[in-house]
Amino acid sequence: MACRISELVIDAADPERLAAFWSAVLGYVEIGREDDGSIEIGPPGVGFGGPQPTLILGATGDPRPARKLRLHIDVNPTDRDHEAELARLLALGARPVDIGQTGAEAWNVLADPEGNEFCLLHRRIEPV
Repeated sequence: MACRISELVIDAADPERLAAFWSAVLGYVEIGREDDGSIEIGPPGVGFGGPQPTLILGATGDPRPARKLRLHIDVNPTDRDHEAELARLLALGARPVDIGQTGAEAWNVLADPEGNEFCLLHRRIEPV
């Protein structure tokens, strides 16, 4: 038997804002809220336990660490080409991040509205 990732938890100063951003990026919907202010989002009609992990945006007052994060999210376009998806993510509030890329990479490094880095990979994949 093996494990699989069921959810990813992201500390957020503003869970509402990040839940809205990541819901728009991934096509997710709100699944639930906790009394501590955290919000869980996931695939519509599936939720927790489906083939894709849910995201929990947990409220925190701790500032984001200044050092590089040890984990980040990679996303791929599913229904449009890379350039169109990059334009969509930037319109949603993502911003480019320079971490020393050469320009030859097969991805773009971006940050969500709270500065959490993620990568948009160039290769298009099939939706789940």
